[in-house]
Amino acid sequence: MKRREFFAGAASLAVATAAQSQAKAPQAGSDFIKLNQAAPVEAPAGKIEVLEFFWYSCPHCSAFEPALSEWAKRLPKDVVFKRVPIAFRDDYVPQQQLFFTLEVMGLLDTLHARVFAAIHGERQNLNTADSITDWVVKQGVDRARFVSNFSSFSTSTKVNRARQLMTAYEIDGVPAMGVAGRFYTDGSLAKSTDGMLSVADFLIAQVRAKLQSARLAG
Repeated sequence: MKRREFFAGAASLAVATAAQSQAKAPQAGSDFIKLNQAAPVEAPAGKIEVLEFFWYSCPHCSAFEPALSEWAKRLPKDVVFKRVPIAFRDDYVPQQQLFFTLEVMGLLDTLHARVFAAIHGERQNLNTADSITDWVVKQGVDRARFVSNFSSFSTSTKVNRARQLMTAYEIDGVPAMGVAGRFYTDGSLAKSTDGMLSVADFLIAQVRAKLQSARLAG
């Protein structure tokens, strides 16, 4: 199955199929992919970096967000979790800038879920700098401060970093997850978004075991 087939019809996946796939340990090549070349990571030594690749206008990303958020809250201290907004086209970039601006302003906890709700629940078109800025200001954010950060060099740098990670992980659909710069999974491979979290848990445990073995050997 091609990765993108999941994103066109995730809601129609059979529950029985997902349950069956999770009854056994996830397998490389079927439930996840090991990258041929390691992707860059920013997590400190001894920590395990886990990434979620998403797009605010993706309905499956919106549906996945509540479960992902709860899962992220329960992650052990040795796991560094980050969200990475992607842009398959140039007109996706303003939403990348939105995410990174909210991040630098410390507003993700307050507004990240609201962005999804505005787009998918309220049917607002938050796909240009102007529409995004107007919406953010209505949320009580200072316009001048937001605009300054939205167009800053720091935000541009983060957008470029996201592009590099998207290429390194060979992302061709969202939501998707990367683990430790070595592994990739998505809903098509894992058979469901819940399955994707289970595969991520498995990969985290595998990476942790290797790190512990390396420390003992050293």
